Amino acid sequence: MLAGATQYWAARRASGKRVEGAMGWLPVPLMALVLSLVFAAVAPRIGAASTDLARTVPIYAAFATAMPFVAHAVAKLLRLDVGAGRALAFSAGTRNSLVVLPLAFAVPGGGALIPAVVVTQTLVELVSELVYVRWIPRLIKTATEREML
Repeated sequence: MLAGATQYWAARRASGKRVEGAMGWLPVPLMALVLSLVFAAVAPRIGAASTDLARTVPIYAAFATAMPFVAHAVAKLLRLDVGAGRALAFSAGTRNSLVVLPLAFAVPGGGALIPAVVVTQTLVELVSELVYVRWIPRLIKTATEREML
């Protein structure tokens, strides 16, 4: 409701437009804050289970590498435009693991490793997203971009 009210205000007032612009960047520092707090809470578990967690990183990296190719194939199959294909690739490669974290903490008998695994996956995912910013546009090109090659 707040987002809708802000958009309504932004469409009618310059002050609303400025607030809307500022709020557009707010999720970035808030996500960084949440991730920092979660990491600080789980860091001792990660350190204690680093050998076990290290085994999960190649699996997460393989998933992050494969999914943009899978999404590209699906986008071609469904004849999606370039923007939709790129969005599909980003979406397929990310899993919003921080949303799952509260559930991981709630698993009875799950122990200390489950939250640490989720946080490790989140860290791999964030690095992958940084790579995706450069890689996915090169993977999924517009017709004009393909002709320029």
